Amino acid sequence: MSADIGALFDERDSLEIASLVKAGEVSPSELAEEAIRRIETLNPVLNAVSIPLFDYGRKAAADPALPDGPFRGVPFLLKDLGTLWEGIPLVNSCRYFRDFVCPADMTYTRRIKQAGFVLLGRSNAPEFGWCLATEPTLFGRTSNPWNLERTSGGSSGGAAAALAARMVPFVDASDGAGSTRVPASHCGLVGLKPSRGRVTLDPFPDYWYGGATFLTVTHTVRETAAYLDAVGGRVTGDVYYTDMPTTPYLDEVGREPGTLRIGVTTASPDGRPLHEEVVRAVQDAAALCENLGHAVEERPLALDWERFWGAYTRMTAAQTASGFEDSEALIGRPVTEDDVAPLIWGLIRKGKAIDGPQHYRDVNELRLMSRELIASLADCDVHLMPVIGHPARPHGHYPMTTADPDHYNAEIMGPDAVFTAPFNASGLPAMSLPLHMTADGLPVGVQLVGRECDEATLFRLAGQLEAAKPWKGRRPPILAN
Repeated sequence: MSADIGALFDERDSLEIASLVKAGEVSPSELAEEAIRRIETLNPVLNAVSIPLFDYGRKAAADPALPDGPFRGVPFLLKDLGTLWEGIPLVNSCRYFRDFVCPADMTYTRRIKQAGFVLLGRSNAPEFGWCLATEPTLFGRTSNPWNLERTSGGSSGGAAAALAARMVPFVDASDGAGSTRVPASHCGLVGLKPSRGRVTLDPFPDYWYGGATFLTVTHTVRETAAYLDAVGGRVTGDVYYTDMPTTPYLDEVGREPGTLRIGVTTASPDGRPLHEEVVRAVQDAAALCENLGHAVEERPLALDWERFWGAYTRMTAAQTASGFEDSEALIGRPVTEDDVAPLIWGLIRKGKAIDGPQHYRDVNELRLMSRELIASLADCDVHLMPVIGHPARPHGHYPMTTADPDHYNAEIMGPDAVFTAPFNASGLPAMSLPLHMTADGLPVGVQLVGRECDEATLFRLAGQLEAAKPWKGRRPPILAN
């Protein structure tokens, strides 16, 4: 090995590491051993990896048949939520699924394998994902490497903490109400929620009516683009017809975006005040866009939040109840109150109490409000706004020990999802960029929201902002080296 393997993890992005594997300067097995060493060293501090799979990863790394994809040999963590990978556990941080082993791959994970990644474990997530922190009773809380007393976010909090601390070079993430963008914001990373249907959910026909999506958090914009190129695309029969473009997204990074019309939002549609550091982050990003030659104007986010959030949380509760009923055939028995967190049990009960006509009305309501929201944003190329109204909160702010989902959704989860969940429901692409640091050293992301199916413009603008205000050299106080 001619490369300094520690420096690779600390200084290079995953595409650079993969290029060194291709050149024969470092082997997949050497990378896997370094990642395992880092996980074993730092996981007792951060608790980012809930299910280690080191023997599995060592075998894959040593296999000459490891696919020669764009990320060949790069150590990788798969989030412990919803992703089927044949032969490995899927627990969802939930006692009910504690002994479940995936019987087959899903299309998304088959594409991950073809990209050449080496799986070393599952990253920690909140129980069944309905939380903007990662503090499951089963596996314990994940801490933020920028400040151990703060959350790394949720539900992709384990993934974001592991990546920010450079335990591994790449991770999987997913987003149903901000679960990729919020951890990216809190941990100083790039996080894209792609357009509805851009990444197939096959074999699942749908999830939250296209509101839930798979992708990643990364150190650089180009890594996100290359990953979307690798795993994106629908399959025949998918309910959402969102084809991949003819130009790879990686080619869009570094391409001049032209003069864009950018709307800027610094007020919450629920009327609650935003933290001053969040407002400053958006204002500074807007000023940077203006300096780069874009036309910037203040615009409100036109949304009846209470109406939207009521319909969205009833819809997700109904699908949560349905998901647990469907799982009975896999687990061999019905779920009981002792199997899940009090909040999840409350959501199951709430979902079962919603009748068919109410669910139908909620889905139609979400689609009508999404149409209105998309129309209100359509005269701008990109909208710039917060990811979340507050920097990373202290541990314990989002207690899943509460049995009252209505209170949790209205007073705890809801206020922190006001800038993210609307774009899950509407299907618009939205990206968090690590453009700001608070006075006390916490990252704060700024969100770019694009037009329908227009990730390309987001990648062009994000690449321009990354070049103008680089973040690659930032390091949290807690590092795996």
